[in-house]
Amino acid sequence: MIRDITIGQYYPADSVIHRLDPRTKLFGTMIFLISLFLADSIWAYVLATAVLAAAIRISKVPFSFMVRGLKAIVILLLISVSFNLFLTDGETLVKLGFLRITKEGLYTAAFMAVRLIYLVLGSSLMTLTTTPNELTDGLEKGLGFLKRFGLPIHEVSMMMSIALRFIPILIEETDKIMKAQMARGADFESGNLIQKAKAMVPLLVPLFISAFRRATDLAMAMEARCYRGGEGRTKMKPLKYKSRDRISYLLFFLYIGIIIAMRVML
Repeated sequence: MIRDITIGQYYPADSVIHRLDPRTKLFGTMIFLISLFLADSIWAYVLATAVLAAAIRISKVPFSFMVRGLKAIVILLLISVSFNLFLTDGETLVKLGFLRITKEGLYTAAFMAVRLIYLVLGSSLMTLTTTPNELTDGLEKGLGFLKRFGLPIHEVSMMMSIALRFIPILIEETDKIMKAQMARGADFESGNLIQKAKAMVPLLVPLFISAFRRATDLAMAMEARCYRGGEGRTKMKPLKYKSRDRISYLLFFLYIGIIIAMRVML
C-alpha cells in the first residue's frame, strides 16, 4: 500500500507533456478538475475520459503505474459510493431491510466514483510529469501577481515543493520502518480495524521522529546557504512560453467550453 502512492513522485520520460511549461500543466490540471465538477451528463464524462486517456498516452507514463495510486483511496471511494448509494432519495430499485438502493442513488454513486478516480489520476499526471523544482517555479511565476496584495507567494511555493519532495522520502522511510518492525515480530496485516490501528503506533512514532529530524536538518542546511526568501533571487532556467504551450492553452479553453455547453444544453 505504501508503494502505491504516486502523488508527489516524478516519472522521467521524453514526452510533449513533460516538456510543457509547468504553468501550462498547472492551468490544464485546474481546468480538468473544474470540468469534473461542471460535468453532469454521461457525454461530458465521456469527453473527460477521452481527454484524460489521451493525456496519459501522450505523457508516456505507464497506465499500470498510475492506477497503483488508486489503491490508496479505496476506503474513501467505498465510503463515498456507499453514502450516495444508500442515502439518496428517489425511485427504489432494491430494498435490503432498512437500506434501499434508488435509481438516483445509483446514478449519483457512479458519477461520484468516476469523479474521485479522475481527480486522483489528473493530479497524479501533473506531479508525475513535473519535477518539484519546475512546480515551484510554475506556482511562483503563475501566482506572481498576488505579491501586490502582500501574499508570500515564494514561501508558499517553496513549502509545497518541500512537501512534494518529502512524500517519496517518507514513503521509503515508512517502508524501512515497517520491514524493521516486521522483523521484530510486528503484524500489520491480520486482525480487525482496531487491532490494525494499534499495530500502527510502533510505525508512526519513529516515522514522526524521522520526519522532524529531516525537517530540522533541511532548515539548518537552508540557513547555512544564506537562504532569505525569494527577494532578489534569479532563476537559472527562466520560464518561457513556447508554441506548444500556446496550443495547449487553446485546447484547454476549447475543452472547458464544450463542457460548459454540454451542461447548458444537456
